[in-house]
Amino acid sequence: MSEDVFANIEVTPKDVKALLDAGDKFLFVDVREPQEHAITHIDGATLIPLREIPAHLAEIESAGDVILFCHHGMRSLDAAAWLRSQGVPSARSMSGGIDRWSTEIDPRVPRY
Repeated sequence: MSEDVFANIEVTPKDVKALLDAGDKFLFVDVREPQEHAITHIDGATLIPLREIPAHLAEIESAGDVILFCHHGMRSLDAAAWLRSQGVPSARSMSGGIDRWSTEIDPRVPRY
């Protein structure tokens, strides 16, 4: 029987903030589209739109831990599941996306 690719696949914005504050090293990926990124973004995150994730697989694999986010958390969940199926077991999705980040962590990040 194969391992569940969805096991522990989500991480809360609070947990991500704690990792950032502790200086933990991980690739923080924004999978939204460039026009969404132009509206608002989280400092330190790398923009790799969802459709470009496969082209960046080698870069993502070599990064070690990976946390992805989008607007509400669905696209990043899809990306994390796909990455896990490709052999990146550390890929996780930030639940609630940048919208939840704005309400729970940093209200200076505009909601849209």
